[in-house]
Amino acid sequence: MTGTRQDARRDAGPEAWPEVPGAPRLRSLADVAELVEVISPAYVRFSAGPAADRSTVSRDHESGCLLPGLSVNPLTPEPWWDRPLEHWLARQLCQYAHLMTPERYPWVLTGEVAGRGPDCEPLLVRSTPLARVSRSVVDEATETYAREFDRGEDGT
Repeated sequence: MTGTRQDARRDAGPEAWPEVPGAPRLRSLADVAELVEVISPAYVRFSAGPAADRSTVSRDHESGCLLPGLSVNPLTPEPWWDRPLEHWLARQLCQYAHLMTPERYPWVLTGEVAGRGPDCEPLLVRSTPLARVSRSVVDEATETYAREFDRGEDGT
């Protein structure tokens, strides 16, 4: 799971996201796919990272209710998924990419599902950080999503 100098430059600077201690940095969708093929279930979370999330749970911003775990998005595809894993990963990463800021970044984790949030997202407890996701992965996911999916189709 190695990156290029371009990846390092893109992740460098004052807005660089911190490392996830003891976990690799994923630099491509292929890196994420490799991890998901080995560890299942895997999820992605956009936040200030594992250290900040260690002693907290998510909150439903519309109602103000505290949720019984951390809000995550699944990276392990559903059994009905019949397309390449990278397409699933691109779609899942893009769903919450709007949450990225210099202080909030994507990281991969696993854990126990304690319930579902208001958007039917899994809520994890007893989570274990697996990796940090580089900005370059989100950029690649955005390009893949735009190329491979019919955005705006209502599914009926």
